[in-house]
Amino acid sequence: MSGIRYVRGDATVPSVKGVKVIAHVCNDSGGWGKGFVLAISRRWPEPEAAYRAWHRSRAANDFGLGAVQLVQVERYVWVANMIGQRGTRTGSKGVPVRYEAIDTALETLAERAGDLGATVHMPRIGCGLAGGKWSRLEPLIEERLIRRGIQVRVYDHGD
Repeated sequence: MSGIRYVRGDATVPSVKGVKVIAHVCNDSGGWGKGFVLAISRRWPEPEAAYRAWHRSRAANDFGLGAVQLVQVERYVWVANMIGQRGTRTGSKGVPVRYEAIDTALETLAERAGDLGATVHMPRIGCGLAGGKWSRLEPLIEERLIRRGIQVRVYDHGD
């Protein structure tokens, strides 16, 4: 039985009280412009600007697979940019998703969300443009977040 709460709606508009972290997967090539990031950018400019600056200065910081960048966008809302895909296209090396990187990022997210006393909200991370399978990602979320007592809501957009 999953401890994840599945809801219909928009992950950028979590309807719970308290501190919230909206988590999503980014690529390691500096691209921002397709998928869930568009919904984030429609609401707040800060996550994209922070991601692009993080990528630009990558020689001097921790930018890379498995890294997490938390960006505060409202008093009680943070966005977690998690680097969990290699590039942006499916090719000879398969789909862009990197499960190990997402696992590492979720570990960091758990620590940060715990420190903030936050709930975590996300779409089905890694399953859109990254090409991942939810059956591989759901257990990572269960292990890294749910087992630590962090409440997670996964949003399915649409009716």
